[in-house]
Amino acid sequence: MLNIVLFGPPGAGKGTQSERLIEKYNLVHLSTGDIFRANIKMESELGVLAKSYMDQGLLVPDSVTIEMLRSELTKKQEVSGFIFDGFPRTNAQAAALDEVLLTFKTSITMMAALEVEEEELKRRLLNRATTSGRADDGDISIIENRISVYNKETAPVKTFYQNQNKFISINGLGTIDEITTRLFSAIDTKLA
Repeated sequence: MLNIVLFGPPGAGKGTQSERLIEKYNLVHLSTGDIFRANIKMESELGVLAKSYMDQGLLVPDSVTIEMLRSELTKKQEVSGFIFDGFPRTNAQAAALDEVLLTFKTSITMMAALEVEEEELKRRLLNRATTSGRADDGDISIIENRISVYNKETAPVKTFYQNQNKFISINGLGTIDEITTRLFSAIDTKLA
């Protein structure tokens, strides 16, 4: 089973590249944001619990997020693999994900990290604001804060996967097709 954590700062191109990875490798996309929204909409037990935290402006505890992921993995047993989007964001989440995957007799194959310089990220996000209508992408102070939060809180997860020899750095500069070619090459090399 091919399980990929697609990683990178806001504006690195994760959404675009994940669509291409899903198509080429027949992966199931697991987005924690989508899973939260679906559980809340269905008013599942976990959705109600998650909403109770969110309504108070609190982060949903890792234990709730992990249980939602476990539920999704249970529903999708006969698949080629998964691409994890938006998770894990901390070393504790990465360790918890390893434990959950172990119960399904699988593990993370690799973390593919799209590496893009900060000035290019800002340019991409400001451009995306005009093409997608995402207001949060149009405010440079919000963009800078999102990048700062990523660098402080999320980027350290790289070390977790480096220590497992599962981290692969991908140059995120160039055309979309050039970046895709680098990703495919890295994955195919890892699988060989």
